[in-house]
Amino acid sequence: MRITKTVDSPVFNGYRAARVRSMFNVTEETGSSYTIDVDLPIEQEKWRIGLVVGPSGTGKTTLGRELLGGGRLHQGFDWDPEKPIIEQIGPGRDFGEVTGALSAVGLGTVPSWLRPFHVLSMGERFRAEMARIVIEEPEAIVVDEFTSVVDRQIAQIGASAFAKAWRRTKGQIILLSCHYDIIEWLTPDWVLDTKYWRFARGRLRRRPDIEIDIYETSSSRAWQFFKPHHYLDLPNPICATYYIAEHKGEPVAHLAASPGTGLKFVRLTRLVVMPEWQGAGVGMKFLEYVARRWFDGENRHRKRMTGIIHTSHPGL
Repeated sequence: MRITKTVDSPVFNGYRAARVRSMFNVTEETGSSYTIDVDLPIEQEKWRIGLVVGPSGTGKTTLGRELLGGGRLHQGFDWDPEKPIIEQIGPGRDFGEVTGALSAVGLGTVPSWLRPFHVLSMGERFRAEMARIVIEEPEAIVVDEFTSVVDRQIAQIGASAFAKAWRRTKGQIILLSCHYDIIEWLTPDWVLDTKYWRFARGRLRRRPDIEIDIYETSSSRAWQFFKPHHYLDLPNPICATYYIAEHKGEPVAHLAASPGTGLKFVRLTRLVVMPEWQGAGVGMKFLEYVARRWFDGENRHRKRMTGIIHTSHPGL
């Protein structure tokens, strides 16, 4: 795919504009137009996710308008300020499909689903947009300013979660971003770097490992920190052992294990993953680890117990 595009703007001959051209030796031609000429060999092989990355002002948005047939550049949905996001994503689509998409992109904090878009945090807005793209734009789309408005940890974890969710669809997506730190988390099928106009195919980098430390305690004090992000408000489980997962000292996830009658099983409950870590797969690995410990008898009762969990959360 060869793309050649010249962008022109009118020449203004006011005092300041003329003085700038004179001071910095800028001609009317170079000051009012620029041309993009690039060969993107993306039609030769199958792909699902492409990334155009580079500094601001290098032509990413202009290029985006020409990709996938032209004019399909996504720069944000129109959200009704009076309705919660759960009512606006995929109108007419199956309820489970919508909640599943929200969980898949890492917006698993259920109370946030009941809030309008404008009251969400920037990270939640980013994930809500991504969920809506997965549901409503499953064929081909170009997305501008990908991860540009969120902090870098949410950007990286969010990029990884979105990539997994998008690959479950059958569509093609091209993401435009000025941040190189998402490449290894997104694992795109190809990358075009507009800083040097270099094209590379294939998943160039493996997604980084996430190492967490897990602590066991009989105290429920840490639960108050995670409680606002849980979808139920219930009293603490009886005789529970609590597990906390941390990454470099930062709290990541919480889980309680409460033995059942006769020590025949253990009920696993109060599973919470902090919003900035949702969608990375940490919660399921954490749950599996704790369940395995109890199944192997590595608990204060020194008894093997099968773990059970009752939940209506689509992420589980």
